[in-house]
Amino acid sequence: MPPRKRILITGGAGFIGSHLSERLVTEGHDVICLDNYFTGTKDNIAPLLENPNFELMRHDVTFPLYVEVDEIYNLACPASPIHYQYDPVQTTKTSVHGAINMLGLAKRTGAKIFQSSTSEVYGDPTVHPQTEDYRGNVNPIGPRACYDEGKRCAETLFFDYHRQHKLKIKVARIFNTYGPRMRPDDGRVVSNFIVQALRGEPITIYGDGSQTRSFCYVDDLVEGFVRLMDSADDMIGPVNLGNPGEFTIKQLAELVIKMTGANSELVYEPLPEDDPLQRCPDISLAIEKLDWQPTIQLEQGLEKTIAYFAEAI
Repeated sequence: MPPRKRILITGGAGFIGSHLSERLVTEGHDVICLDNYFTGTKDNIAPLLENPNFELMRHDVTFPLYVEVDEIYNLACPASPIHYQYDPVQTTKTSVHGAINMLGLAKRTGAKIFQSSTSEVYGDPTVHPQTEDYRGNVNPIGPRACYDEGKRCAETLFFDYHRQHKLKIKVARIFNTYGPRMRPDDGRVVSNFIVQALRGEPITIYGDGSQTRSFCYVDDLVEGFVRLMDSADDMIGPVNLGNPGEFTIKQLAELVIKMTGANSELVYEPLPEDDPLQRCPDISLAIEKLDWQPTIQLEQGLEKTIAYFAEAI
C-alpha cells in the first residue's frame, strides 16, 4: 500500500475533479474536495460524502485557503467556452489568483502541487500535432483569451515558483476529455451531440465539420494525472495528456447518431471566433516518462457516456 496522503483537489466536485476524488479516496488517501459550485455539483461527489476519508469544502480559490496537505491538484476553473465566457474577468482571476493562492499554500506546507493546464495554451495551432515545446498561436484579446491567457499565466507562475522557491510542481496540458458527469449544458462537442441525439433534435456542427479534435476518456486522463503526480521530482512538465486519435467533428456527429440510434439531421452554423481548426496532442513525452497512453477507444468511451446522459437528461 502506498503511504496515506492528505490531498487537496480544487474544483473537486467538477467533471474531472469528481473522478479524481473518487480515484484517490479509493486508494485510501484523505481527500479535501474544494469547490464553489460554479460548474461543479454536489451530485458528482454524492457517493463519497459518507466516506470518512473524504471532506467537502465550499470555497472559491480566488481567496486564500489555510489547510495542511501533502499534495494539491489545482483543477479549479470553468473549462467550456459557454461557462468561461460567462464572466471572463472572474475566469482570469480563477486561473491567476487561484494559482497564486494554491502556490502560496504549497510553499507554506511543502506540498507537491499539480496544475491542470490545457491544450488551449496552443491556441489555433500552426504545428500539428502539438508538442510541449510549441509556444502557441493565441489571440490575447479575443473572446477565448480569458481562459487561454489565464492558463498560460498560471503556467508562468508555476515555473517561477519552482525556480524561485524550489516548489515541487507538475504541469499537465489537458486535451479534449469526455465521460460521465459532463454537464448537459456545457456546450462541449461530445455532450452537445449526445444530448441533441438523445432528444431527437438536429445536431449542430459549427463550421463545415472538417475541423479535428482528439477525445480522451476521463478514466484515462485521471490515470495520467496520478502517474504525473507520482513521477520523479525532475519530471515537472508541461506534459500533454490526451488521446492522439484524431477525428473530424462530422465523424463524431455521425458516430453519435449511429450509437444512439437517433434520426437527427446535421445542421451547420458559423464557426465561433478563434475556434481552433486542428487539435491533437503529441504524447511522446507522456509515453516515455510516465509510461502512459490512453487505453479506452472512442466507441467504448462514448457507450458509457451515452448511458450516463440517457439517465441524466
